[in-house]
Amino acid sequence: MRSFVIFFILGLTLVLSAIGTTSVAVAFPSVISSFHISLILAGWIISIYQLGLTGVMPIAGRVGDILGKKFTFLLCLFLFTLGSALCAVSPNAGLLIFSRFIQSLGGGGFMPAAVGILADEFPKSKHRAIGFLSSIFPIGMIIGPNLGGLLVEQFGWRSVFWINVPACLVLMAPAFLVLRREERKNEAIDLPGTVILFVSLFSLMAGLSLIGSKRSAGMFLAAAVLVCLSVALMVVLIKFEKRATYPVIDVEVLRGRPFMAANIYNFMYGATIIGSMSLIPAYAVFVYGMGTLQSGVIVTPRSAAMIAFSSLTSFYIMRWGYRWPIVAGTLSAAAGLLLLGFRFDSVSVLYVINAVVGIGTGLAAPASNNACIELMPERAATITGIRGMFRQTGGALSVAVATVVLHVTGNMFVGFRIIFFGMTAAFLAALPAVFLMPGSPKAARTGMDAAAGE
Repeated sequence: MRSFVIFFILGLTLVLSAIGTTSVAVAFPSVISSFHISLILAGWIISIYQLGLTGVMPIAGRVGDILGKKFTFLLCLFLFTLGSALCAVSPNAGLLIFSRFIQSLGGGGFMPAAVGILADEFPKSKHRAIGFLSSIFPIGMIIGPNLGGLLVEQFGWRSVFWINVPACLVLMAPAFLVLRREERKNEAIDLPGTVILFVSLFSLMAGLSLIGSKRSAGMFLAAAVLVCLSVALMVVLIKFEKRATYPVIDVEVLRGRPFMAANIYNFMYGATIIGSMSLIPAYAVFVYGMGTLQSGVIVTPRSAAMIAFSSLTSFYIMRWGYRWPIVAGTLSAAAGLLLLGFRFDSVSVLYVINAVVGIGTGLAAPASNNACIELMPERAATITGIRGMFRQTGGALSVAVATVVLHVTGNMFVGFRIIFFGMTAAFLAALPAVFLMPGSPKAARTGMDAAAGE
């Protein structure tokens, strides 16, 4: 019973995180008019959250493995609550952007900590538990835009941040009581490696955000410098981590063949699934002439289908394994993305296409979340953090490239057609990587036993 209470607490926290992320997009126009700021500056209210989220994911996973998942989860919950409260009282855009960064440090650590906790609480059925967690997050994606619109209309934009505070405080007490306290491992946190990793990811995401915010020679130059700095720092990090006693990132999780395959797949997953989720509302407005509210509703079939099929996949994951749900899901999502590249006379077709993408996402997400965790079950939080980093980076790169394509083509339909065709090709190109990952939990354990015997 206690384990299911823990799952309920973790699930509610992820729903709150998803609501907090999606409701802000609805409040965005009100924030601009409230502070009388430019669209470029206002864009950082959303971009800074993405920056912090991506940077903290792998770090939170490692911190959870060393200091304990309970400590990490409660710390993230505190930071998310504090950031939300600071956002709600921010008197200007600068403090709001800073407060969103604080909020992102908490939001980015939820998933790695939650996966680590579930791996400990459900040792015999962790694959199902982690899979079901994947089906919970889209609930917040459905609730967020609708709740956000209601709150902004009735109480103003600050209410989308205020609502997080009591909800998180209510969850904090039971989480403190029921989560198991773990002994701290006799390992140190790699502070130099942590700083290098965070600055590298921050530089990359900032560079991608600059590309998407304003297309000028100066911006492209600044973006290029930041991206090059990020790559250089990542090279330095890998060399440093090889010599570190307690590396923030286990190089094996980056370079080992099954892990590298999983990271490549998850990067492509982010570039296509996360990227398209960000672009479809704009596609509905500019190509099909939908209103703002209708463009938000257009993604609801996708989230609903994802909830249904990720629950189904999670239930049968021990029987089906990882590989074939990922393959089937990738093909289904790619088919949906391909269809988005065509213009149809009926708007209702868009709802069906989005449902097809949601079915594919629901099939692939639980399996791709679990793949390779069996190889290092004691590092479940770290692996999840790395995986999330690759997904978020892929999504950010996808959106940045998409904005450039739309600007260069000058025709919204042609631009979006190129984007969705490109996403289809990219996702299909990731399929070979699936066959380099363990096909099932049993295959992963067999591989571990074989490696141990050599």
